[in-house]
Amino acid sequence: MHSTLIVARMEPGSAVDVAKLFGAFDETEMPHRMGTLRRQLFSYRGLYFHLQDFAGEDGGERIEQAKTDPRFVGISEDLKPFITAYDPATWRSPADAMAQRFYDWNARP
Repeated sequence: MHSTLIVARMEPGSAVDVAKLFGAFDETEMPHRMGTLRRQLFSYRGLYFHLQDFAGEDGGERIEQAKTDPRFVGISEDLKPFITAYDPATWRSPADAMAQRFYDWNARP
């Protein structure tokens, strides 16, 4: 399984709005198209954490293909009032907001 964690800034009090946007998005076939198995959203002191788990080893190719879909473009626009780049000076794409995993542990069955 491949996971990504996007870190950004979130407007205070907007968690319900952001959750509603993703709830509607996740009811479409877009998560399947992107290979998304699970999405979790977290907030902490004005920060936004978007954890996504994908089928397979790398979800990047499917995400790249989905980026031009009007629903993907739409949710990106709809989130703009609530979510902003962690560092606007260096942000060019979501890849610039992805945390880098440096440790991974799993329980053995």
